[in-house]
Amino acid sequence: MTGREERKSNDLFFTCSLIDYISRKTKNKRSAVVNALGKASVAKIYELADVYHSDNIDTVSDSFIESAHIKEGAFDNVAAAKYAVPSHWDIGKVYKRLILGIAHEKQIDVVDALFEAYNSFVSDKIDDYNSSFFYDAPQNILNAFLDGRIE
Repeated sequence: MTGREERKSNDLFFTCSLIDYISRKTKNKRSAVVNALGKASVAKIYELADVYHSDNIDTVSDSFIESAHIKEGAFDNVAAAKYAVPSHWDIGKVYKRLILGIAHEKQIDVVDALFEAYNSFVSDKIDDYNSSFFYDAPQNILNAFLDGRIE
């Protein structure tokens, strides 16, 4: 371990932040981007995050947008936001914590947990910047995912 957290945790943070960056850039839901990338590309991003992190994020995102043939969508939660918009790094941290929690609770691989997180109802709630759900405590977000509902 170097720094404040495990290296792979930081790699997951970058992976989630890149997914959010691509989603904003292409105006697609996060689930659509994750599914378009596919498990092999997401696993590659996660595995090589320390390399990609040292490159320009626009270059990295463009490469994955092109290779996955991600087209411009119509989902623009940034433009729809009435309040301050969290950065792609802020949202990457929210997803990282959720995914690590899912992987731990379900005893599954991080990449599998990532796909579960992004393809759940919780993802839509996190990406609604007009709500405060993404600000909730990480355990509350994980509990909502595990319980299948928000209390």
